[in-house]
Amino acid sequence: MALLSKKDANLILDPLADNNPITIQVLGICSALAITAELKASVVMAISVIFVMGIGNVVISLMRNIMPSKIRIIVQLVVIAALVIVVDQVLKAYAYDLSKTLSVFVGLIITNCIIMGRFEAFALGNGIWRSFLDGIGNALGYGVILIMVGFFRELLGSGTLFGIPVLGDPIAKTGLYSIGYENNGFMIIPPAALIVVGVIIWVQRSRNRALIEEA
Repeated sequence: MALLSKKDANLILDPLADNNPITIQVLGICSALAITAELKASVVMAISVIFVMGIGNVVISLMRNIMPSKIRIIVQLVVIAALVIVVDQVLKAYAYDLSKTLSVFVGLIITNCIIMGRFEAFALGNGIWRSFLDGIGNALGYGVILIMVGFFRELLGSGTLFGIPVLGDPIAKTGLYSIGYENNGFMIIPPAALIVVGVIIWVQRSRNRALIEEA
């Protein structure tokens, strides 16, 4: 961050904690519930949103002075849709099985309220560099929560991370399974994601409240 001014650095750092789009603004919850049963899918979705938001914010910033206000929402949707198509085609070309797992959820990036919100709240009123940093920062904040949820859901629900067994073999009863541990099947269904996200939101807001009281 030494190459950035403090003001620019905050565009990346604030969404990671103090103003996280999921835990503080409570945006983009749907994908956090739908695709986080596997850590790999969570990471890929996070990277996809980082690409779409970073490039999208730059494009909207470039167009902000020539874009008619009456059709700005349509233009923003077209920009997001074009970037999502690029992501979808790359996944189909290089990670076909994963693209089938994510399937419709990649397309739903188009309607992700975090992206539209940053276009409206920031990219339309700021320059290219700051808009890029804002997009990357908010996408990272979103991605961190997705990865955290995916980590706990896959670990506790399947005993694996990235599909690799880390708690032992449940069939051969090795590792933790040798002392009676069993995978929690509840963790791989959507209601578990809601609970995990709720716990993270509670921890984040409690931390923020404590910092405010200390100040």
